[in-house]
Amino acid sequence: MNLPLDGIRVLDLSRARTGPFTTQILADFGAEVIKIEPPVQGEPGRHEPPILDGYSAYFYSVNRNKKSFTLNLKSEEGKQIFKKLAAKSDVILDQFRPGVMERLGLGYEELKKENNRLIYCALSGFGNTGPMKNWAGHDINLQSLSGLLGLTGAKNGKPAISQVPLAGFAGGTMFAVTAILLALIAREKTGQGQFCDISMLDSAVSYLTTGIAAWTGWGKSLEMGNDTLTGKYAFYNIYETADNRFVSLGAIEKKFWVNFCEKIGVPEYIELQWDESKQEEIIGRIQEIIKSKPLSYWVDLLENEDSCFTPLLTLEEMASHPQIKDREMIIEAPVNGPNGPLLLTGTPIKLSQTPAQINLNFSDTGEHNQELLLSLGYSEEEIEKFNKQGII
Repeated sequence: MNLPLDGIRVLDLSRARTGPFTTQILADFGAEVIKIEPPVQGEPGRHEPPILDGYSAYFYSVNRNKKSFTLNLKSEEGKQIFKKLAAKSDVILDQFRPGVMERLGLGYEELKKENNRLIYCALSGFGNTGPMKNWAGHDINLQSLSGLLGLTGAKNGKPAISQVPLAGFAGGTMFAVTAILLALIAREKTGQGQFCDISMLDSAVSYLTTGIAAWTGWGKSLEMGNDTLTGKYAFYNIYETADNRFVSLGAIEKKFWVNFCEKIGVPEYIELQWDESKQEEIIGRIQEIIKSKPLSYWVDLLENEDSCFTPLLTLEEMASHPQIKDREMIIEAPVNGPNGPLLLTGTPIKLSQTPAQINLNFSDTGEHNQELLLSLGYSEEEIEKFNKQGII
């Protein structure tokens, strides 16, 4: 079966999680992804605890089905090898700060001289322009500057840090994949590659589409935990159960709110759904009711009542949930953790004719050096010399 990205070669210069997750998505759909790593130790993401069968659990989570090629990009020979490889590639993903590859003589303008079809995606915290382009920053910093973190949390509480790196994964990864795919489509029309500049700060700001509309539309600043979809109203809120678990209610549409109110015995609140003056009272009363019974009671009572009511699941519960299992969103890696197989996420992209092909192969550092150098025309003797000189 042909996959959508069969025949597309990607050179992955990224490390840690955001960039590798980007190229893993491309690999799942047929791209030949080659990780360019420092010699000997490989990328730092291989060594972050917990270590299972030699590598980080996080490494396994975002690096399936890739080749590994170690290369010292600071050496002249290493630079020449990289240029030869780039001349035979379709995409480069660079996650360094702006200017690093240019200083090495390996920036987009230099590489496109030998391959004008090359698509070069630069994924960075702040992008390749602007006064902060050379700043360091992690997800918490990007969320902070975007305004997203200041809106995430309970009313009158402290901002809450999401377990998911929203600027990196939801922002950077998704927009880098999108940019690469768009550039590949454009290349089919123009015959030319292009430079893709993806900022994780830009990405985080873009997810505030409705928040910014609400702020400027209403003419007043948003408050953490006090907006329609963040806890202001009883119909869209989180409640605690008797056994210290939590449930969520998302009954925005009236029919769902009606079903919920009738089922828990408060029909008098149906017509007060949007009455701002009554929300504190309604939230308090519903919390009192939900707190009177354990989670299992409410799930049994409401899960089939068409009221947008759901339990807050633990990761263990999520992984065994029938909906998640049916969609093959949790898969077992051929690596064992303390309590069984290491679990990885599947792909959320379901294509009817060209579905993803998930290969659970995890390359050792430099595993494909010989194969790739031979394909570039280097001899066995030259490869041995590169090894001795620390070039690969």
